[in-house]
Amino acid sequence: MKKLISTIMMVSVFAVGLSAFATTTSAQERYYRNAPRKSATYKKPSFYRRHRNVINMAIGTGGGALLGGLLGGKKGALIGTIAGAGGSALYTYKLVPKKRKYNAYYTRRY
Repeated sequence: MKKLISTIMMVSVFAVGLSAFATTTSAQERYYRNAPRKSATYKKPSFYRRHRNVINMAIGTGGGALLGGLLGGKKGALIGTIAGAGGSALYTYKLVPKKRKYNAYYTRRY
């Protein structure tokens, strides 16, 4: 019964964390330039886009610590923290690395 409750709690924590950072808006960096005035405007990327690596590492480490703490106590929490940090680092930096896209959008005025 204890494992079932802890599993349900972990799934709900991950669901809340995932839904908090999932957005449907375009998070690409944009650079606009108007030809006659030669001025440029810059649209700042979203919070998740700017801090993606830190957020993914924190969620993975916290999830591993929580799961390890529920299953193995203090020693399990330490082992879970290390395993969660390693897994999230592998995911963040090797499996799905950040790809920066710089798109230029130019408008012409006639």
